[in-house]
Amino acid sequence: DKITVSLLMNAGVMADLPSLEKSGAQGVGLYRTELQFLTQVQVPKRSEQAKHYSRILDSAKGKPVNFRTLDIGSDKVLPFMKRLQEPNPALGWRAVRVGLDRVGILRMQIQALLRASKGRPLRIIFPLVSEYIEFKSARDLVLKELEREKVLNHTMPSDIKIGAMLETPSLAFSSDKFFKEADFISVGGNDLKQFFFAADRENELVRKRYDSLNFSFLNFLENIVKRCNQFNTPLSFCGEDAGKPIVALAFTAIGIRTMSMRASSIGPVKLLLRSVSISQVKKIIDSSRESGKSSAREDLTNWLRETKAPYF
Repeated sequence: DKITVSLLMNAGVMADLPSLEKSGAQGVGLYRTELQFLTQVQVPKRSEQAKHYSRILDSAKGKPVNFRTLDIGSDKVLPFMKRLQEPNPALGWRAVRVGLDRVGILRMQIQALLRASKGRPLRIIFPLVSEYIEFKSARDLVLKELEREKVLNHTMPSDIKIGAMLETPSLAFSSDKFFKEADFISVGGNDLKQFFFAADRENELVRKRYDSLNFSFLNFLENIVKRCNQFNTPLSFCGEDAGKPIVALAFTAIGIRTMSMRASSIGPVKLLLRSVSISQVKKIIDSSRESGKSSAREDLTNWLRETKAPYF
C-alpha cells in the first residue's frame, strides 16, 4: 500500500537496549525512567540520572528515545516515599500529578535529561496527562529549565520534543491548544483501555471481557487520529495491544502509523503488516462495523484465515 509504519520497542533498563538493533525496532517508543528509582533506597542524584540517560542515548546510536518522566504511584511505589492509603490508587495521586506536586524531583529529572543529551536530540514525554493545563505546566517547566541550562553555559540538545501520554479519555477531548502544542502524542493503551471500559487491567474477572477491536474503542481511537491529523501532530500507540499482530493490523488500518511494543513482538507484527493489504483490512473493518457487530475481531480473523496470512 506504500504505507510506512514505524515499529518501536519499549524499554526500562540498560539490559533492554541490545534488543534495539536485534529486533529491528526503529527506536525506543517508551523508556520507563522510574525503574532506576524503584531499585534504590533514595532518590538517585542528578549526576547519576544524567549518566544513566546518557548511556541509553549512547546505546540507541542515534535512534530516537522517548524518555517518559517518572510514572510512580498506583502499583509503583518508591522505597523512599511514604505509601499513601488510597481507595483507588490507579485513579489517584500518580504519574505527572506527583511530578507537578513534588516539582523538585521532576525538575531534577528534567535537568538530568537535558545534560544527558550532550548536544543530541532529546524527547521527553509526560505520563497520565488528563487535561491541557497539566501538559502546559509540565512543558513550561521543561522550557524554563532549558533556559536555565543555557545561562549556565551547558551544552543544549540539538533539538527537543515534548510530548504527552494519552491515557485518559478526557485528554482526547482537550482543547485544540493541546494538540497544537504537543510535539507528539502517544496513546498509553494499557491505562486508556482500563479507564475506557472501567475494567481493572489487573483483575482477571473483568480484564478479558473487553476487546481492543470493539468498535466503541476503535471509533474512539479514530477520533484521536483525526484530531492529530488536523494539526499534524505525530501519534503513536504504546502498550500490550500494539504487540498483538491482529490488533496492530487494525490500528494501522484506522490510521495509526507508529506503535511501540515489546522487542519480541516486532517481528510477528512486521510480518503480518507486510503480508496483507492495509486498504483491504480497512474495508473489512468498515463492513463489519456497518453490519452492526460490536467487534471487528471475528470478521478480521476469518479474512486472515481465508487469505492464509501469518496472523498468529
